[in-house]
Amino acid sequence: MRIFIMRHGEAQNFAPSDAERPLTPRGELQSRQMAEHLAEQLDGQLDMVWVSPYLRAQQTWQTMVDCLPPAAKVMTVDDITPYGEAEQVAAYIKAVIGVERPETLLVVSHLPLVGYLTAELVAGIQPPMFQTSAIAVIDFNPETELATFVEQVIPHG
Repeated sequence: MRIFIMRHGEAQNFAPSDAERPLTPRGELQSRQMAEHLAEQLDGQLDMVWVSPYLRAQQTWQTMVDCLPPAAKVMTVDDITPYGEAEQVAAYIKAVIGVERPETLLVVSHLPLVGYLTAELVAGIQPPMFQTSAIAVIDFNPETELATFVEQVIPHG
């Protein structure tokens, strides 16, 4: 199966709280660009999407949804905010994959979690840096729970 871990699009610097920071127009553009790239890799199948409850992550997903195949299941997951614990989130991902057996999972989250989560799933790598809207692509074997880092895709412009 394939896991896509994505950092939200570029967000405004200021808002009443960190959770309320909206995307910038550039963030919307980058997110759409990444959705178009992702659509080519999905082969018409998007089984699960997990999105942080923070506004910028929700808006990232909303800007992507029209470019992607319809997702079978979309969930807002409270544990994938910037303050999420990578070890717990990785365990949750493995448990859900073990039960529901999706072929694809897209996680839309934040720094620093996206980097630590990638390293938690793929043994032996350092947490990668993520530009806004960047996506880490991971092949995950549900039987062995072994993961391989395939690539990191970054937006252009």
